[in-house]
Amino acid sequence: MVEMRIPPERRKWIRRQALERFQRYVAIDTRSDPQSGRHPSTDGQGELARRLQAELAAMHGLEVTLDDYGYLYIARSGRKAVGKTAITFCAHLDTSPSVSGRGVKPVIHRNYDGEALHFADDPSLLLTPEDSPELLQHIGEDIVTASGRTLLGADDKAGLAAIMTALEFLHVETDWPHPELRIVFTPDEEIGEGADHVRPERMGQVGYTIDGGALGELEAECFHALRAEITFSGLNVHPGYAKNRMINAAAIAARFAAALPAHETPENTAGREGFHHLTAIGGNESKARLELILRDFDAAGNARRVAVLEQLCATYRALYPGVIIDLAVEEQYRNMKEVLERHPDVLAVARQAFDAAGVAVVDKAIRGGTDGARFCFMGIPTPNIFAGGLLFHSRKEWIPVRALQKSTEVILQLCRLWAQSPPRAAIIADADEARS
Repeated sequence: MVEMRIPPERRKWIRRQALERFQRYVAIDTRSDPQSGRHPSTDGQGELARRLQAELAAMHGLEVTLDDYGYLYIARSGRKAVGKTAITFCAHLDTSPSVSGRGVKPVIHRNYDGEALHFADDPSLLLTPEDSPELLQHIGEDIVTASGRTLLGADDKAGLAAIMTALEFLHVETDWPHPELRIVFTPDEEIGEGADHVRPERMGQVGYTIDGGALGELEAECFHALRAEITFSGLNVHPGYAKNRMINAAAIAARFAAALPAHETPENTAGREGFHHLTAIGGNESKARLELILRDFDAAGNARRVAVLEQLCATYRALYPGVIIDLAVEEQYRNMKEVLERHPDVLAVARQAFDAAGVAVVDKAIRGGTDGARFCFMGIPTPNIFAGGLLFHSRKEWIPVRALQKSTEVILQLCRLWAQSPPRAAIIADADEARS
């Protein structure tokens, strides 16, 4: 297999291009909205997709399609490829709805010195190594944050910037080999709908999401994910005459929420520990609602969490005669390990790409999920590769500029390696079976 390194001057070009693209993309507010009922759920995602589409128009040899659901598909024929395995790279357009993404102002902190970073628009906010010990791995480097009022949007505009920069590199470096590429940028990943309307026939037999965290992370395992909604129907009576008559749905819902296991919440768990996470609470005396997400690394762990909710429902029906409590649970995604452990070659090639890019692999299980988890069960084995950001979904979100560069370099090395690899018959057969 021919070894190819990216020349130093081109690495500098990649760094500059990826940073410039990232700065442009984060300025567009693409927060998704779980309540909109639309796809994409917000107009900003469509605005960013059209911006990307316009940038791609300047690159020859691409077939670009933006569909009505907000998915941007990019196809490029293989170059100097010995195999016929088509590869998908994927990043998502939206940012978390939990923190404002309006008017993001990226700030570059040059030559980070290991001390606290300050935010111009909120002097009370500090980013310190205590918040994120990974900062100390980037002393002397340039760090990007927002200005203090918003999230940054590295999740996942860093992934978008890396893939777009890689495509531009392939446009100008005509000798760099790559297989057939079938790239997709998805909307609404943050609200669990990123794969709802994707078209698998437009994708490759193998995929890589560029949606991971710290520089070097390679993720082949994620949470098994459920969403739960609990509705409480009560009976409102004038409070002056309510004794032994009122059934206060809001008060019962609040007590129910307080009874959830406190030691099994996101703020009290780490590593391979799962959790119940209350994401919304609202209502009045007549009707109230709790929304939760349940997370574990296996389905049995989440089944136990559902059993906890069912037992609490039974308890509160007994405590408050007349209240109607309904529990609805739906699966959001499954642990991609179930699929990826059957396709070790997909990860082996990724490890080779990291090595060729000079990046040490950090194996990590995702305490979350990606579109790739859904793709895996569509027959497209899709591990997750670092995008480089940390403290996602917060006003302290940050990313080292070097991560933008290295993420792009890993994508290019994946292109080279898959172009020079024979087709993986087992992967292609599994993908064809899943699609049929």
